[in-house]
Amino acid sequence: MKFHKEGIPSLLLVILFSALLIGLAFGLAPENMLGSVLKILAVAASVFLTAVILQFFRDPQRAWVKAEGSIIAPADGRVVVIEEVFEPEYFKDKRLQVSIFMSPLNVHINRYPISGLVKYVKYHPGLYLVAYHPKSSTENERSSIVVEHANGKAILFRQIAGALARRIVYYAKEQDKAEQSTQFGFIKFGSRVDLYLPLGTKVNVKLEDRVKGGITAIAEL
Repeated sequence: MKFHKEGIPSLLLVILFSALLIGLAFGLAPENMLGSVLKILAVAASVFLTAVILQFFRDPQRAWVKAEGSIIAPADGRVVVIEEVFEPEYFKDKRLQVSIFMSPLNVHINRYPISGLVKYVKYHPGLYLVAYHPKSSTENERSSIVVEHANGKAILFRQIAGALARRIVYYAKEQDKAEQSTQFGFIKFGSRVDLYLPLGTKVNVKLEDRVKGGITAIAEL
């Protein structure tokens, strides 16, 4: 299990805070029962915060799936939307939307669902509604990325910030060559990823299914 590079600033901040907290507890707490309790609480809080950061920014090693005929889940999480919608930003037509909600307990690394050429990348500032809110797709802070497969079919996938997620990180640039199941970004502290697929795409998952990023084939090209 590796630690993701996006978590280094948060880990350093927690270590600094923990050192300060423990130093104050052991330096200022009285030498009595109350002081002992305060010292224990300071150590426990520091261990808890460090464990939370290590868990959230974990980068597990998996047998990443590369299947040219499949659309692989871009994130760990739960399928919360499968419906036909109008996509107004890039395609400007009807698409099949599949949305994956990531809780704070999920791995938050985002991976390319298909291989191809990155045709479009756009960041949108916005609100911080809870990620499962229907309007989060259009009103929250988000990034939109379009990859066109060698067969000419293109899909749009969108990183969406949530109530806790306050920073979206994406590495994709227009004209990049996307490689299926490799990392294209990270969302910090709870979020969602929407995919917009061509109508008629065969979907392999159903609502409430749990999927793993870079592993689960959620649909077929």
